[in-house]
Amino acid sequence: MDRSIETRYAIKFCFRLGKTASETFAMITEVYEEDALSRAQVFRGFNEFKNERESVVDMERSGRPSTSRVDETVAKVK
Repeated sequence: MDRSIETRYAIKFCFRLGKTASETFAMITEVYEEDALSRAQVFRGFNEFKNERESVVDMERSGRPSTSRVDETVAKVK
């Protein structure tokens, strides 16, 4: 599982348990140690669930599409 999605599930779980954002950050830091999200990222994620977000998957964003992972581009680079 992707680490960011795994962490979002953890944040959502803590939110639903009634934990605070500070408690959630402390637990995530304890579990993931040096791979943990920053305090700002945990608080941002916590607030998204507080504002009734349900999904842990990234939301669609506008902007330029990534072309670095397209098979044709990879073949050209090789």
